Amino acid sequence: MAEEDGRSESSNYTSEDEGTEDYRRGGYHAVRVGDSFKQGAYVVQSKLGWGHFSTVWLAWDTVHSRYVALKVQKSAQHYTEAAMDEIKILKQIAEGDSDDKRCVVKLLDHFKHSGPNGHHVCMVFEFLGDNLLTLIKYTDYRGVPLSMVKEICRHVLVGLDYLHGDLQIIHTDLKPENVLLVSSIDPAKDPRRSGIPPFIPAIKSDDRLLESPAPINGDLTRNQKKKIKRKAKRAAAATSGSAVAPASVDADGPQESSAPAVDGDSSVEVNNGAFHAHRRGSRNTRKRLAMEADLRCKLVDFGNACWTYKQFTSDIQTRQYRCPEVLLGSKYSTPADMWSFACICFELATGDVLFDPHSGDNFDRDEDMRSETRCCLDILYYLVKLEVCESHCYNYCERSFPPRHMCPQIISCQIGFISIFFLMLSGLRLPKDY
Repeated sequence: MAEEDGRSESSNYTSEDEGTEDYRRGGYHAVRVGDSFKQGAYVVQSKLGWGHFSTVWLAWDTVHSRYVALKVQKSAQHYTEAAMDEIKILKQIAEGDSDDKRCVVKLLDHFKHSGPNGHHVCMVFEFLGDNLLTLIKYTDYRGVPLSMVKEICRHVLVGLDYLHGDLQIIHTDLKPENVLLVSSIDPAKDPRRSGIPPFIPAIKSDDRLLESPAPINGDLTRNQKKKIKRKAKRAAAATSGSAVAPASVDADGPQESSAPAVDGDSSVEVNNGAFHAHRRGSRNTRKRLAMEADLRCKLVDFGNACWTYKQFTSDIQTRQYRCPEVLLGSKYSTPADMWSFACICFELATGDVLFDPHSGDNFDRDEDMRSETRCCLDILYYLVKLEVCESHCYNYCERSFPPRHMCPQIISCQIGFISIFFLMLSGLRLPKDY
């Protein structure tokens, strides 16, 4: 992915925290446990995750008495513009889902917060549970039963049907980290069920200063700047050190934090609910918890989303889930999400990624990805010809899926179709139009 393009950044990070380098003007806002936002409406409880665009925090909504996920965007102009585009998409999603049945994350609030590094767009989301990658980890990467895969896929397809059919929105970054269960796999890790009261410190005068709306001209008095800078230095040190939160995990990329997370940018790890590090108890306990998990889930992380009629970049999707049309530099649309969805199906069922490209002396990861994709498509074609699928599936693929002359968008349709078809053979009922 383009390293410099904030809009198209998809995570390739591996470290467990964001470091201190980007805690500067135009970068992250230094947040500490106990900090309050929007005149005390939201009080930070722990860190959920981070990404190239933002950090995400578990917060207590003092107005509605509930836990929420607070996403604090970097303050540079291009990050602010990306956040405003994301908010437009999230508002459109929320307006058409008043009964909360469309399996897509809800934006609850948004506002701007002033700090020493600039003015940061903040978004407040419903607090969800662990992501699908965490579910796979609970099975020790051995995959989950097909009956569970089908149930998860049903919810994902409901969300995609809503985005594609009703709103003409393309997610562009579907992957296990960006699908969240509605609750934590381990109930003991869920702050909503732990019985522990939220931390609400007494508000100091300095806190009120930080929460107050920025002046119209964006300027602060000298005294205010001094106070804010002192607090920011303390917070930055805490954020990069022990205060990286006593919780665990996601929204941009496959890096894990130390707490749960929620919908975010293509830059924040989203995994709201994992109030723990990677030690999750014995193998039998982990397996039992995974088998008993509530499989209702929602699509999250619309930081890179776009409309079919208004696209921001041609550089989309995390590499392992990237569709052929994008690999070939061709036009893309909603079938790009279907390719990623099919890759998720495979990963859930097997515990392993379908594509795992590597670089070599004479080729890079993108070239290896194209080669792996080519091989996979040829195999799928010949499986269909050998009548592994029923005759109507064979006829469909024979007509639209010739092995050496394939339109890239047809490829994504076919791979998604074939994965869904096999699931249908097991009794999965899909939303209309799929």
